[in-house]
Parts: sequence; structure tokens; C-alpha cells
Amino acid sequence: MLTATHLQRVFLMDEKGQQLQLPDPEQSFSPEAVLNFYANTYPILTTATIQGPIIENDTVQYKFISQMGTKG
Repeated sequence: MLTATHLQRVFLMDEKGQQLQLPDPEQSFSPEAVLNFYANTYPILTTATIQGPIIENDTVQYKFISQMGTKG
């Protein structure tokens, strides 16, 4: 018999060379809504893009990639 397992979502971002793991504020939020939620706390996220999802260590990981200071 197969059992469905709900994987926890994890949101990752780099800040000052360190990777931060941000908790999922609300399971019903889309990844874009989570990005907007955290942009109030971390202004660098206002120009960030979302990478993922990647399933790793029984979690669904999304990475917020800041576009600040990059050219191209």
C-alpha cells in the first residue's frame, strides 16, 4: 500500500555570505507570496527571483536569489 507523505517546504536565502533557512509562513501561500512576505523583513528580496523547487532531505526547497549588485 502506498502512503502519501507531505513534504515540508523550506525557503533559503543568502545574507552576508551565510545561508538562511526561512520557515514556511503559511502552507497555502505560493512561493511568490512567501517571497513577498519575507521582503518586508529582508528588503534585498524585493528584487529576488525564485529557484526551485528541489526535493532534498525530505523537504521541498526554494531558493531566493538576490539580483542586487549583479550586472547582465
